[in-house]
Parts: sequence; structure tokens; C-alpha cells
Amino acid sequence: MDFDINLVIVPVTLVFLLIWLVDKFALKQHRAVKQFDKDSKALQAQSKDSQAALASALSAAGITATVENFRPDDSTPDAVKQAYQTHQNNLAKQATLQGNPPSENFLVRWAYEFLPVLAVIVIVRSFIVEPFNIPSSSMVPTLYTGDFILVDKTAYGLRLPITHTKIADTGSPEHGDVAVFRYPMKENIYFIKRVIGLPGDTVSFNNGIISINAKAIDTQKVTYQMQPRLIDQMYPAAINGESVSDDQRAALGREEESHARYQQETLGKHSFNARYVANVNASAYAPFLLENSPELTTSAGVQWSITVPEGQYFVMGDNRDRSEDGRFWGFVPEKNLSGKATYIWMHKEPGLNLPSFSRNGAID
Repeated sequence: MDFDINLVIVPVTLVFLLIWLVDKFALKQHRAVKQFDKDSKALQAQSKDSQAALASALSAAGITATVENFRPDDSTPDAVKQAYQTHQNNLAKQATLQGNPPSENFLVRWAYEFLPVLAVIVIVRSFIVEPFNIPSSSMVPTLYTGDFILVDKTAYGLRLPITHTKIADTGSPEHGDVAVFRYPMKENIYFIKRVIGLPGDTVSFNNGIISINAKAIDTQKVTYQMQPRLIDQMYPAAINGESVSDDQRAALGREEESHARYQQETLGKHSFNARYVANVNASAYAPFLLENSPELTTSAGVQWSITVPEGQYFVMGDNRDRSEDGRFWGFVPEKNLSGKATYIWMHKEPGLNLPSFSRNGAID
């Protein structure tokens, strides 16, 4: 997730808001146009009524001329003359009004048309819920490439868009949450990982078993069957900068899956499947662990331990041996948190494939 749409939506919304304020309190173009439209409709209605009244007066006086062709003379009854004059006055007012229409700049018109919609979008995306698309397989089997998810923006505090300044403390991450955050090494990119360690925790790992503060989390081996079409999508379209065909991606994914093992882990309120690949140990060459956990080098990469600083969080992907997570680059500062992933609402495979909703459901 390497593009923040708020960088476009928020500035556009602010520009339209500024235009709206300038017109509302200074230019007043929109108000003039609305008043013109209101007056035009009122005069049209009056002209229609006066035309009907004149037609009725002509009929009552036995005059066969049409309203359009009638011209009064000295013998015309007073009631008809009065109806005729009223209708002519209405037509004159209408002509005068139509001859002097107010102008409205197109930017002013757009501000009134689009500002309400943009404001709702900004408020919802910034403070309530925001959609994200999963671009990689680092969270397999919980999330797959092509999943579209909803992120609860109220979970970890309300923050202003773009500046990310917290304006209300509405909660904080819990063990096992799937969190969206700004990548600490490049903050314009959004990552999604599972929260393993909270501030002050000591997180340790020993041959596939995670412990929090010296207490192993509940771990059970499970049999998990990934759908073939999802296996074929696991590898990216480019590896080390070189394009990989769909057939090559599928072959790599199937080969790796034949050596994969799964285990169910319970962390906090969450129970989820984690994926490991036989003969692959991502932790063994993770730079951050190599610098901060002496156990890693003395245990051939199967043991490590770190302590999470205050105001920081430690995260990992559920696809443990295929996730560039906190083991590689460190901790997630509290200020980088964006929200909690809560629901898969759509899955879209690459290309011209139609979206599907078979994966819809809550994220544990």
C-alpha cells in the first residue's frame, strides 16, 4: 500500500472549502444564482396564472381572440383590460430578469457541488473506516494478495489526515491485532502486520514458538489447504527487479507450498494460522534481529529475543518466512499507527478478472 489517497483528496477538499468560504461571505455568486433561479420560477408561475386569468376574462366577455393575439381597445371591458395589463406586467418582469442573469464561476459551482461529497469522504476515511488493498503475501493465510479490507480508524486514536496528529485517544493495539501503519523506514508507504509485542514486552522465539514475557503462546499444528488460485498468486510479478510470468509465479508458489507447514497461534483475543516454510528461516538473516538479539547467532537462527521500548510495537507477518517485518527493520512507533484491519469485503485477482466475495469475513 504505497500511495495515500488523502494526499489528493484532502488538498482538493481544502481548496474547495476555501472557494466556498470566499463565495459565501464575499463574492456571493452562488447565492445570486440561486435567487435568480427562484425568482425566475416565481415569475414563470405568475405569468402562467395571469395568462390563465386573461384567457378566462376573454371567454367571459365573449372575445374569441387568443391571449397571444389579443390587444385591448376602447370597447374592451375593464375586467379584461385589467387582466391583460397584469399579464403584460408579468411578462415584462420576466423579460427584464432573464436579460440580466448573474454569473457563477465554474470553480464556485464545483465547490458547492463537490465539497459536501469530498468532506464526507475525508471524514469517513480519516476518522471512521478506510479501505485498503493487500499488495503482497506477507500475511498469508490470513490475508492474500488482492484482498480488499476495511480498517477501523477509531481503534488506535483519531488522527488528522496528512499530518497524522492525534486529536483523540480512542484506544491502542492489543496482542494479536492486525494493524495498518506507516512504514517507519519510508512513511509514505503503508504496511499491514500482526501486533506481537506491546510496549515493555519481551518477545522471544524458539523453534517456531513465540513467547511473550517468558510465557509461550498457545500453539497447535493444523492442516490447512490453500486454494490453488491463491497459491498461484503468492509470488509477486517481479522478483529482484525482474519480471516473472504468471506460469513461473504459479510454479514457484506450488513448489513452496509443498514444503509449507501451518500452526494455529492464540495471541490475546485472536486465534489465527501462521505459515512457515521448511528449510527457510527468515529470522536467521533479519538485520534488526542480527543487531539486537545475541541468541540469534548462537542458535543458528532458531532462537531470538527482543524487548519492545515504550511507545513502540513489534509486528510480524503471518507468513513468517516470507514477511519483511519488524525482525528486519525494528519497531513501529505509536505515531505511525493508522488503524486496525477488521474485515475483508472483496477479493480481486490481477488483470481483467471480476471481483469475488467468497473471502468476505472478519479478520481475526
